[in-house]
Amino acid sequence: MKDHHHPHKQRKQVVNRLARIEGHIRAVKEMADGGRDCSELLIQIAAVQKALDGVAKVILKDHLEECVVSAVDHKDLDKVLKDLQSALDHYIR
Repeated sequence: MKDHHHPHKQRKQVVNRLARIEGHIRAVKEMADGGRDCSELLIQIAAVQKALDGVAKVILKDHLEECVVSAVDHKDLDKVLKDLQSALDHYIR
């Protein structure tokens, strides 16, 4: 795991959103275990995916504003952009 040596302004917001998503996923699992209707499960899964996309946007915005700016200051832009491209390639398929 990589350590960052600069602040991330949205860290608390990201952690809070992920905690809510975690709870939502547990609820969907309980729905499935309880035999809820497939269409209800699919709707809830879509809501979880949308929430994950939302937190990904916050992380990307924070990365651009903090990590990329820091990389420019520390002459490490090529590596940061390469890592970002790799992450985007995995995220957007």
